[in-house]
Amino acid sequence: MQSLITAIREQDDAADFLAWPGDFDLDHGDHVEEVHLASGAALEGFAGDGAGGTFFFCGEGGEERPVLYADSEGGAALMAIGMPELLRLLLVAPWWRDCHRFTAEESQELAATYLEDMPDLMAARDRAAAALGLDLPTEADALARLREVAVGAGEEFVLVYTPENLPYAPLIRN
Repeated sequence: MQSLITAIREQDDAADFLAWPGDFDLDHGDHVEEVHLASGAALEGFAGDGAGGTFFFCGEGGEERPVLYADSEGGAALMAIGMPELLRLLLVAPWWRDCHRFTAEESQELAATYLEDMPDLMAARDRAAAALGLDLPTEADALARLREVAVGAGEEFVLVYTPENLPYAPLIRN
């Protein structure tokens, strides 16, 4: 089976949607600061966003590994368990960073804002999902899963700024 990272690189529809509005770029996986996981597990940056944030695989293995996101302001959260879950979130709720209450109403309001700028958003999303061979959850389910993964992560996924041995602040809280 082809990796999702390879599929993104080969499928323009997927790469374009993930670049924007997904704000996910496989060519920017270097984090601006030296960091490590408090648990000592491996950490591998593999993608970034336009604001200097980084997506990391945690632990050993392939695309099934947990994915942690760190922004450029000292915040971090475990986002997904594996690439399929991460991509489903980015495809159905690319506005996840602006969700604070994780409600369907909040997500619908954010979606409306995106749709004003990108009237073909849903069609583009569906083309990207098809190109990657992914079935999509509802926005509510994707955001509920994000919250569940982020707040249930525990100490194993605490990102630490190495030079000062200071933990990043949680991006998502109970």
